[in-house]
Amino acid sequence: MKRKIAVLALTTAGMLSAQPRIVELPSESPLVTFRLVFQTGAASDPAGKEGLASMTAAMLAQGGTREMTYKQIVDAMFPMATSVGARVDKEMTAFTAATHVDNLEQFYRLFRAMLLDPGWRQEDLNRLKDNAINYLRVTLRGNNDEELGKEVLYLDLYRNHPYGWHNAGRVSGLQKIAIDDVKEFYRRNYSQANLTIGIAGGYPKDFPQRLRKDFAQLPAKPATSWSWREPESVKGIRVTMVEKDTRGVAISMGFPISVRRGHPDYPALLVATACFGQHRTSGGRLYSRLREARGLNYGDYAYIEYFPDGMYRLEPEPNLGRSGQVFQIWIRPVEPATAHFALRAALWEYEKLIRDGLSQEEFERWRNFVSKNVNLLMRTKSAELGYAIDSLYYGIPNYKEYIQKSLASLTREQVNAAIQRHLQKDNIQIVIVGKDCKTLRTALLDNRPSPMKYNSPKPKEILDEDKFIERYRIGLAPSAVRIVPVDEQFE
Repeated sequence: MKRKIAVLALTTAGMLSAQPRIVELPSESPLVTFRLVFQTGAASDPAGKEGLASMTAAMLAQGGTREMTYKQIVDAMFPMATSVGARVDKEMTAFTAATHVDNLEQFYRLFRAMLLDPGWRQEDLNRLKDNAINYLRVTLRGNNDEELGKEVLYLDLYRNHPYGWHNAGRVSGLQKIAIDDVKEFYRRNYSQANLTIGIAGGYPKDFPQRLRKDFAQLPAKPATSWSWREPESVKGIRVTMVEKDTRGVAISMGFPISVRRGHPDYPALLVATACFGQHRTSGGRLYSRLREARGLNYGDYAYIEYFPDGMYRLEPEPNLGRSGQVFQIWIRPVEPATAHFALRAALWEYEKLIRDGLSQEEFERWRNFVSKNVNLLMRTKSAELGYAIDSLYYGIPNYKEYIQKSLASLTREQVNAAIQRHLQKDNIQIVIVGKDCKTLRTALLDNRPSPMKYNSPKPKEILDEDKFIERYRIGLAPSAVRIVPVDEQFE
């Protein structure tokens, strides 16, 4: 059966109507995959109750319905080997599930009730609030230095902005959330107009219309709207040092950019960042110079979009659509003795990227890589549905076609021009997670040399470059380098 993608109600009028939009990927697969995305998220959290969007989604996916407790739902789904997942970002909330077609009716009755007839039990809210607070205080703050650094970077970049707290919320905000708050958020934001329904697999032909009819129970009102505003500009090079008793030093850096999918320079910057530091790939410049040539750490990568949970994922997850994006560099943990050098080396490689751009050989190699890699991004039906829904959000064609068509006519000169237009080295936020931050702060401010010592011989070319990097001047003002305790983060 030739695969096709059907999209219902996607005219301009349809996008503004009260009805849900539906994305279909019919096939002969025995698995039926659901992805329901509401255009609301953490950016809609009310002041003082940050985490309300996350709690609402959790109450739907991990709470009971009016007729069944959550334990009863889990027990009912266990024989079907399925469950319902939820993910909240700034402007999107996605619910995902998959079931065998033989179990479709039984599963769908549960799934529909979870999203349309929630039980709103206090004991579920208490449990889920405890889980969220534990995640922020223990899992993220205590056990995951790499994700901690990246999330603190986002907080710094979006200070005093609707993006300015973790998607799970703040501890103080979560503690204030009551059942009535969750009900009100659901009533206000979970509407037909905010919903895009994605379904894939060997479902009955009339099933999409059944979905539309069932979810017409949601309020029929205009889509939620909010006015995007640019975040405060990063002025100069700023450093936030998170003091934490840890074995390594994790480094993240970046700044907001206006380029997102649909922007004329998006494909060009996608090639540039792939060349500089493709996620979990060994061929990027950062990886080859910091990891392979010098053995500083496990990996070094760069991105032009928000990319959470990078240490767990090989590819980005869909349905993280945002009105504003970030350029970021992720330096995985290094030994404390080499942290100053590693920061200098990353900034030096980044400066070379801006100054020199890509060579013709690099351009051809990485354009070819990106063109092929887009196929891997949609290796699952759930991901393919997610990218189709994201394309609606960004107002672009099918993502695979959009990228491959854009790359076919892209030139090296266009990539290097895009680098010059959007990447810069003078206004960057840096976040460093490690212990004894005062010593590193002093070394940074004094521009102290940071010579490397190796356990094995290195090529002369590396040693000669090291002599320059160990004195590379970052240029920091004392007021631009602050040390913050880890226990204050996400509170």
